[in-house]
Amino acid sequence: MRRDLTRKRLSSEPTCSRNMAQTENQDDAEPMSPGEAMKSGARPADRQGLLKHSREFLDFFWDIAKPQQETRLQATEKLLQYLRTRPEGSEMKYALKRLITGLGVGRETARPCYSLALAQLLQSFEDIPLCSILKQIEEKHDLQKIKKAMMRPALFANLFGVLALFQSGRLVKDSEALMKSVKLLQALAQYYNHLQEQPQKALVDILSEVPEAMWQEILPKVLKVDLNSVLASPEHLELFLLAHQKVPAKLEKLMGSVDLFSDENIPRLVIVLKMAAASVKKERKLPTVALDLLRLALEEDKFPRFWKEVVEQGLLQKQFWPASYLCFRLLGAALPLLSKEQLQLVMRGDLIRHYGEHMVTAKFPNQFKFAPEMNEYVGTFLEGCRDDPERQLAVMVAFTSLTNQGLPVVPTFWRVVRFLSAPALKGYVAWLRDMFLQPDLDSLVDFSTSNQKKAQDASLHGPERAVSRLRKWVILRLVSIVDSLHMEKEEALIEEVARFCFFHSFFETKKPTSQIPETGQQFSFPMDGRAREVVSGAFFSLLQTLSTQFRQEPEQTQGRQSWTYQLVQFADMLLNHSRNAAPLTPFTTKQRQAWDRMLQTLKELEARSSEAKATAFQHLLLLVGIHLFKSPTESCDLLGDIQTCIKKSLGEKTRQTRSKATNPQEPPWVEVLVEILLALLAQPSHLIRQVARSVFTHICSHLTPRALQLILDVLNPEQSPDEDDNVVVMDDSEKQLEDEEDKSSDGEDNKNSASEEESDEEESDEEDRDGDVDPCFREQLMAVLQAGKALGGEDDDDDEELGDEAMMALDQNLASLFAEQKLRIQARRDEKNKLQKEKALRRDFQIRVLDLIEVLVTKQPANPLVLELLEPLLNIIRRSMRTSSTKQEQDLLHKTARIFTHHLCRSRHYCRDVGNCVETLYTQVERLVQQAGRQADSSISLYYFNASLYLLRVLKGNTSERSICKTPKKEKAGTDTSTKAKVPKVAQATSCLDLSLVTPIYSSALRSFLTKRNSPLTVPMFLSLFSRHPMLCKSLLPIVVQHVTGQTRPRHQAQACLLLQKALPIRELRLCFEDPEWEQLIGQILAKVTENLRALGEAQTKSEHLKERSSLELLNTLFRIINHEKLTVDLTGVRGVLQSQQQKLQQRVQQGEHSTGSCRLYDLYWQAMRILGVQRPKLEKKDSKEGPTQSPVSMKRKKKGFLPETKKRKKRKSEGTTQKEDATPAATSGDQPPSTGKRKRKRRKAKVAAEAQVNGMPEAKSPAAQSPAPKPPTTSPNTPAKTPKRHKKNRKLSQVNGATPMSPTEPAVEKQHQKELPTKEVSGKSPQPALQSALPRKKARLSLASRSPSLFQSGAKKKKAQLRKGSKP
Repeated sequence: MRRDLTRKRLSSEPTCSRNMAQTENQDDAEPMSPGEAMKSGARPADRQGLLKHSREFLDFFWDIAKPQQETRLQATEKLLQYLRTRPEGSEMKYALKRLITGLGVGRETARPCYSLALAQLLQSFEDIPLCSILKQIEEKHDLQKIKKAMMRPALFANLFGVLALFQSGRLVKDSEALMKSVKLLQALAQYYNHLQEQPQKALVDILSEVPEAMWQEILPKVLKVDLNSVLASPEHLELFLLAHQKVPAKLEKLMGSVDLFSDENIPRLVIVLKMAAASVKKERKLPTVALDLLRLALEEDKFPRFWKEVVEQGLLQKQFWPASYLCFRLLGAALPLLSKEQLQLVMRGDLIRHYGEHMVTAKFPNQFKFAPEMNEYVGTFLEGCRDDPERQLAVMVAFTSLTNQGLPVVPTFWRVVRFLSAPALKGYVAWLRDMFLQPDLDSLVDFSTSNQKKAQDASLHGPERAVSRLRKWVILRLVSIVDSLHMEKEEALIEEVARFCFFHSFFETKKPTSQIPETGQQFSFPMDGRAREVVSGAFFSLLQTLSTQFRQEPEQTQGRQSWTYQLVQFADMLLNHSRNAAPLTPFTTKQRQAWDRMLQTLKELEARSSEAKATAFQHLLLLVGIHLFKSPTESCDLLGDIQTCIKKSLGEKTRQTRSKATNPQEPPWVEVLVEILLALLAQPSHLIRQVARSVFTHICSHLTPRALQLILDVLNPEQSPDEDDNVVVMDDSEKQLEDEEDKSSDGEDNKNSASEEESDEEESDEEDRDGDVDPCFREQLMAVLQAGKALGGEDDDDDEELGDEAMMALDQNLASLFAEQKLRIQARRDEKNKLQKEKALRRDFQIRVLDLIEVLVTKQPANPLVLELLEPLLNIIRRSMRTSSTKQEQDLLHKTARIFTHHLCRSRHYCRDVGNCVETLYTQVERLVQQAGRQADSSISLYYFNASLYLLRVLKGNTSERSICKTPKKEKAGTDTSTKAKVPKVAQATSCLDLSLVTPIYSSALRSFLTKRNSPLTVPMFLSLFSRHPMLCKSLLPIVVQHVTGQTRPRHQAQACLLLQKALPIRELRLCFEDPEWEQLIGQILAKVTENLRALGEAQTKSEHLKERSSLELLNTLFRIINHEKLTVDLTGVRGVLQSQQQKLQQRVQQGEHSTGSCRLYDLYWQAMRILGVQRPKLEKKDSKEGPTQSPVSMKRKKKGFLPETKKRKKRKSEGTTQKEDATPAATSGDQPPSTGKRKRKRRKAKVAAEAQVNGMPEAKSPAAQSPAPKPPTTSPNTPAKTPKRHKKNRKLSQVNGATPMSPTEPAVEKQHQKELPTKEVSGKSPQPALQSALPRKKARLSLASRSPSLFQSGAKKKKAQLRKGSKP
C-alpha cells in the first residue's frame, strides 16, 4: 500500500517541483510523468536541488487529508514551521496551489482538512493578500468553465475557500475581499441542489463578525427589502435579525418599521421555525434564529404574545416532534433571560405539560429522551445565578410542581440541587416539608396521559391517591438531598431533615409546642399506614447514609456525637413530652424500662469511648434502640440481652475467653450476642449488616464452639432442620410497596390498552405450561361428560343429539370444573413462587452471615475454631456448584470460595495450638482425602484436597511430645543418614505431623488415582502435596514407580511418568535422600522407563501415544539429573533399546500418522539420543544416481496441495515430455522410457534422496557410501559444495556442546562411540561431551523443518546438478 502511494506521488510531485522551479506562466501545465519531466526542458540542477529537500515537504499534504485529527493537526503545524523557514521560496507558492487544489478533491472528508490548513496558513502569513487567494480559487474552480461532472466538487471548493478566508480571521478586516466573498456566496446560493442552505449559513456567520461600519456598506447588497423574502427561509430571517442587532437604524431606513409579531406574520414565523427545527434534526441543537426571535420579543416587550401564539399555539399545535424539541430547547435556553414573572408564565403553560408528558411516556430504550438535555440547561441556569436565590427557588419549585396525577416527573435523585445556594436550598426544603404536611394540589401543574384519561376507574383520579404519590416522592426527595450535601457545611439542614423523617415515621402530634418545631403543623390530609411505612423506610435509608458519612469522617467524633445518638436523644425528648407528641405504637412499661436502661448503658459506654469495643457496642445499642419504635416487641427483648452481654464482655478479663458462665443453665454471653447478630442480619438492611460486622470483629476472640455452631447451622440448614423455623428471614416491605406503587402509577399509560391481550397471553401460557393434566382432573372431566351423555359408549344405539337445556347444563358443569382446575393451578404456582422467594431470601441471609465467617478467618486465623470451618464451607461449595443456576447461588459460591481459598488456606497465619485435637485432625484429614476421591467433579475435589493440605500444614506447625518419643524408632532405621537427610527429620520430630499415620491416607488416594478409571484427583494436587511435604513424597514415590509399568492402563502409566517427571527435580525432595538411595531410585525408574520404551512406536490409541511421550519426557528428565549430579548409572541398555526403535519412529513420521504427536515424539527421541552421544541426522543433499532403481519406494506419503490424478491433463504431460526431449539433451547417460516425464523423474529422485536422509543411512550404491571414513571428519564426503546455512548453524551448536559433528550412520563413528561408552561407570565421568549440556529444542525443530516435502521439491534443480557432478569422473 505504501509502495503504491509512493508511486502515485512520484508520478505527480516531480511535475509540481519542476513547476516551482520554473517561471510563473508554466504553473498551469499538465502533470507529466517522471520520464516526461526528464525529456522536457527543465533545468536539472534546480529540480534536483528541490527534490533534495521536498520529500518531507510533500508528505505534509498527504497527512493533511488523512481522517485522523491528530495527524492532520500535526501535519498542518509542521507545514507552517517548514514554511516559516522559507517564506520567500518556491515552497510557499506550491503550498498555496496544492491547498487550493485540495479544496475540490473528490474525497468529501479531505475538503475540510485542506480548508482548515489553508486558513491556518493565511493566519500565520498575513502578508499574503486575500484577494489573490480568492482569485486563484475562482480561477482554479471556475464555475463557468468547469465540466458538468465536476460541478459539485467545484461548488464545494469555492464554499470551503471562502470559509478558509473567514476562519483565518482576516476576512472581516479586508473590505474588498469581504465584498467579493459575499458576492461569491450569493452566487453559490443559487445551486441549492448541491449546497442547500450552506452558503446562507456561511454568510450569516461571516456577517455576525463584521463591524458596524462595514455593515452600512454591505447591508443593501445582502438583504432584500421585501418582507416576504425575509420570511421565506430561516437563513434570510436570521440575516434580518442580525441586521436588526447590528444596524437597526440602517435597517429601518431600508425597510421601514417592521413588526414580526403581527397577526399576519405569526403564522409565517411558525412555518420558518418549523423549517429551522427540521434542518437541525440530526444535530439536535437549538437554531440560532429561534433564540434571536426570543431576544427580539423580550426587547420589544412582546414575550407573552410570542410564547403563547408562536410557541404554544403554533409549534405545539400539531404533533411534530422536531418542533417540540425546539420548544424544549428554547425553554431551557430562555431560563437565564426571563424574569420571575415570565418564569411563572412559562412554567405553567401548555409547553411544560407537553414536556412532562414526554418525560412520562419516553420509557423505552429506543426512544429519544430529552431529560438529560433539560438537566444541563437547568444546571447551567442554577450555576449562573447563585447570587439570585429567588430565581433559583422559583425554577426548582416550578419543575417540582410538574406532576403526573400527583407524582412529580423529575426524579427524586435530581442532581441539579448541588448548584443551589444555601438560602435557595433552605427554602426548597421548607417548600417540600409544607407540601408533605399540607399538599396544595391547586398549585401543581398536573396532567394525565392519553391512556390515563381513557381509564374510567375513579380511584385513579381521586385527590387521596395524588396526595399519597406526592408524599412518597417528597420524603424520598428529602433523603436524596441529604445524600448530596456536605456534612460540615449543611449540618443544621441535615439535622432538620433527619428529625422531620423520624418524627413523621413513628410519632404524631397531640398539641403543638415551640420546643418541638415538628409539632407546629398538622396534616391537611390524614396519612395512612402505607405512607407511614414508606416514610419509615426512607428514614432508615437516611440513617444508613448518615452513619456511612460519619464513619468516613472520624475526625468529627472528637467534636460531637453520632447522628444516631442525636436522634435517640431527640426520641427521648419526644417520649418525655407525652402531652405534645405520642408514638404511633405506645410503649408498654417493660418497653419504656428497656429504653431507659439503654440510655443508661449508652452513658456508661460513652465514658469508655476510647475503646473500640465500646464504640461498636454503642452503635449496636443505638441501632436496636431506634428499631424499638418500628418493632417494639422484638427489639425490647434484644435490648435486654444486648445490655447483659455488654456488661459481661466489658467486665470480663482477657484470659477468660472460653470460661463457663456462673450459672450452668445460662448460656455464655457470646452465644447470646451471636444469636442477636443473626437475628439482626435477617433484616435486609445494609446498616445493620455493617454494624453486625463491626461488633463481631470485637467479640470473635471470645467465640465458643456453640456460638460458632449457631452460625454454621444457618449456612448448612440440612444438618439442623429446625434452624429454618427459628430464623425468620424478613422481606423488605417498603421496597415492595414502592414497587407496587410505581407499577400502578407509571405503567398505567402503557398497560391499560393492552390488559386484555396480556390476560389472553397469560391464559395461553398457563395452558402450555400445564399441559400434563393430573389423573384426578381427568377423571372428574370424564365423569361430567358421561353425566351429560357427551361421551357415547359402545352400547349406544341412538345417535340423538343433546338438547339445549342439556348442553347448557353441560357447559355450566364444564365451566365450573375448569374454573376449579384453574384455581388449583394458580395455587400450585403461587406455592412454587413462594418457595422460590423463600429460597432467595434464605440465600441472601446466608450471604450476609458469611460476613461473620470472613471476619473470624481474617481477624482470628490462629483460633482453633477456624479448623471447624473447613467442612461446612466445603459443603456450601459442593452444594452451590451443583445448583448454581441463579445469581444468588453464584454469589454465595463465589464468596464462600474466596473465603476458603484466600482467607483460610492461603493465610500466612494458622492455628499453632491444637491441644488434644491431634487425633481428630488425622481423622479429618483422612475424611477429606476420601471425600476428595469420591467427588464427581475435579474442581470440587480440589477444594477438599487443599483442605487436607491445610490440615497437614497445621499439624506440621504444631509441636507434640508424642512425636518426639517416636523419633528414636525412626532414627534406628536410618542411623547412617547424612546431614542432608537429618534436617527434615529434625523438623518432623518437633511437629505433630506423624508420617506413619498420614502416609497410608495419601498412598491409598494415590493408588486410587493411578488405578481408577474416572478419578477426580489430578496430577497438580499430588505435585502440590509433594512440594510442601517432601518426606511424604519420599514415602509415596515407590507407589508411583510401581505404576510406571505393569498391568495398569496406559493413561495411568502416563500419569505416573508425569508425576515422576515433575517431582524428581524438586530440591527439597533430593534433600530427603542419601546419595546411594537417590542413585538406586534413579536406576529403578530408568529400568521401568526402559521397559516402557521397548514398545516405542507401536502405539495405536491416544492413551498409548500419551504414554510414549510421557516416558520419553521422563527419560530426558532422568538424563538431566544424571548429568547434573554425575551419578553412576548404566546407560548402554537404554541406548540399545532406543536404537532398536529408531526404524519404527521413522516409519511413523514418513507415513504421517498422528503427525503432531509423532513429530513431538521424534523430537523427544532425538533429544535423548543426542544426550547419549548420537547426533540427529541432518538434511543433506546427497549425490545418488542409482537411488531410484536400487531402493524403490513402497511407502506412499500423503501429499498436500496437489491435484488428484483424475484432474490432471495427461496429453499435456506427454506433449511436454516430447518437446523437452527434442529441445534439450538428456541429463543422464541412461535412456529413459518415453512414457515418463521429466517432472516425474525429478520427483522420484527427490523422494528417494529425502528418504535416505530421514533414515540416516546412505543409499545402496551411492558413491558417498562407498568412500572410506576412518575418523569423524567435520564434513562428510557426500556433503554438497554449497551447504545451506541451517547445516552450518547445527554444526556450530554441536561444537559448542563439545561434541564433534558426526553422522550416526557411518559404521566407524558408531563403533568408536560404542567403545567410549563403558558398561558400568559414572556417566558424568565418561568422555562423552554430549552429556555436559542438552541441545536446545530449537535444533530439533530445525531438523524437523528440513524434512518437509516443500524443501524436497524446491531443491530438485540443485539435486539434478549434483547428480551430474557425481557422474563425472
